[in-house]
Amino acid sequence: MTSCRYASPLLFACVLGAAHAAEVGPDFSALVEKAGPAVVNIRTTRKVAERDGDDAETRELFRRFFGEPLPRDHPPLPPDETPERVRRGVGSGFIVSRDGEVLTNAHVVDGADEVFVKLADRREFKARVVGTDRRTDVAVLKIAAAGLPTLTTGDSGNTKAGEWVIAIGSPFDLDNTVTAGIVSARARETGDFLPLIQTDVPVNPGNSGGPLINLRGEVVGINSQIYSRSGGFMGISFAIPIADALRVAGQLKGTGHVTRGRLGVYLTDVDRDVADALGLARTQGGFVGRVERGGPAERAGLRDGDIIMAFNGAVVERSAQLRRLAADTRPGTTVDLTVWRNGAARHIDVTLAELEAERPAPKAQPKAAPAAPGSRLGVSVLDLTAAQKAELGARTGVVVDKVDGAAQQAGLRPGDIILALDNADVASAAAFAQQAGKAADKSSVLLVRRGDTSQLMLLRPAP
Repeated sequence: MTSCRYASPLLFACVLGAAHAAEVGPDFSALVEKAGPAVVNIRTTRKVAERDGDDAETRELFRRFFGEPLPRDHPPLPPDETPERVRRGVGSGFIVSRDGEVLTNAHVVDGADEVFVKLADRREFKARVVGTDRRTDVAVLKIAAAGLPTLTTGDSGNTKAGEWVIAIGSPFDLDNTVTAGIVSARARETGDFLPLIQTDVPVNPGNSGGPLINLRGEVVGINSQIYSRSGGFMGISFAIPIADALRVAGQLKGTGHVTRGRLGVYLTDVDRDVADALGLARTQGGFVGRVERGGPAERAGLRDGDIIMAFNGAVVERSAQLRRLAADTRPGTTVDLTVWRNGAARHIDVTLAELEAERPAPKAQPKAAPAAPGSRLGVSVLDLTAAQKAELGARTGVVVDKVDGAAQQAGLRPGDIILALDNADVASAAAFAQQAGKAADKSSVLLVRRGDTSQLMLLRPAP
């Protein structure tokens, strides 16, 4: 600590020295010296067929510089005579056990035929991929070694915006490169299965899978993504919280894959206008845009347009949180959902199924039916036939025939299915006209099915 007692030229120098120290920031050298040996370089190889047009990137570069395609010296070979070439990749990782367990990103080793781990002391080992999880981008590797240096994992939940962190990795295959910055946001919502730690630590291709380390020398995240328009660092990078990564890694070590629960609903967030119109005290919950046919939610009685407010007593703030709560629950578990429907809360028990690979959503288009008059909302609707209701899996609803005014401004389209108006199911075109007439001049909320999903639309009638 600098001390200045006398008003003299020395005081001016002291002030400058203090300012300079503040500008320089913390000294990371001791931290890097301790953590560096446990950070590894990961090299992968993959054999691919050398087919016609396979080297598209080289041809595009040739075209950009010379204005013409790369010349071909021979015609493409038939498949059984096509030679193989080796495609190489590079990434980072870090050791978490003295007997050779390594954490990295799933995308670093995805599709690799061989994976090699190079230590800071230049020793290299062929690694076994214990398991990968694409949804969280976490992978566990194992090398045949003992007595290795390890990194200590911290509590990513205690990470704060503004605190210093460093990244160590192999950007552009430059081993043990150290970069530093601050945490920009502790839990950046991405809509995926994990909220990510956002930082301004310079992260580039090859840093993927390396550790994000706090000033206590603890790993708080695995560097995974960058936001970039150029392919290089632009000031925003993202890391997987280490608590979530370790939970995934535990399942990968146990079974080689991750098991997750699912509700069988397609969710979106609730905005302020919709919350006000539906009588909600605040914007929270997951809006059910579509209920999967034959899924856990449908069997339990959930409907399109429901808003799930709580999961086993835990308040749901956003739809992504609900997806994660379900995913973190073992399949076969029965959970209690607090659901907002038709202006009131109710409890529904749902037994979760196992989350599988995403399946394409079914598509159904309604057919025409006799027309009914329009309304102050600017929409004319038609009744659905029983066959159309069965095809759409809808108990009630009307199909939009024409739109103008408020409906057109809100984005309603002909062919949309209106399932509910202001918290009340729409049984027929005549009932819709009657319900719309009772709404006077206030804004109304429509529950609308379009294609495979449902959404809420706020209509503000013209004065």
